Amino acid sequence: MLYLRDRGQTEVGGFGIAAGDDLLRIEDVQLVRQTCTSVSVVFDDEAVADFFDRQVDEGRKPEQFGRIWIHTHPGDCPRPSMTDEETFARVFGRADWAVMFIVARGGQTYARLQLNVGPGATLVVPVSVDFERPFEASQMQSWEQEYCANVTALASPRLTERSDELGFVEPDLIDPFEPDAAWTDDAWQAYLNEDLDPLCERLPYEI
Repeated sequence: MLYLRDRGQTEVGGFGIAAGDDLLRIEDVQLVRQTCTSVSVVFDDEAVADFFDRQVDEGRKPEQFGRIWIHTHPGDCPRPSMTDEETFARVFGRADWAVMFIVARGGQTYARLQLNVGPGATLVVPVSVDFERPFEASQMQSWEQEYCANVTALASPRLTERSDELGFVEPDLIDPFEPDAAWTDDAWQAYLNEDLDPLCERLPYEI
């Protein structure tokens, strides 16, 4: 995930592959074809269907490969954006349970378990690396091949050098797909002078 997070300047999404005896222990992350910007990830529907078919053919159950949604944020704030929340509710809302897991550029993580059966419940869960279990060595060449085969990165036309300094884009202030959206120098300076940590706490980012 760290390799995918740092590979480019866009978000990257995938599915966590869980152990059969511990559904919250992720053993692998697999990508599907997707189109990405610095503020969004859109999976190809046919690629998702093919991914599900392959997983079933390999003997895995749906709860091992279709419940944990992982994506990266190219900024320092791991909190889900409003678009993240809408996607999570729309795509995973019918599953009995699901997890949204976000890895941000600065190393911060966010993971939330959503229970959709019975009375339902939401629980933010801790994230850690389990060094007590065996795992394979780094395979950067295969990771790069998987990235190139699946990720189409699109430029966000409204991003500027000053937004790169921030490391994220606030969609309520900049619409990357709206050509009339613009910052004035005074607005940018005010934004740059903000304390970013409290800002991250206050606002939902799509990063």
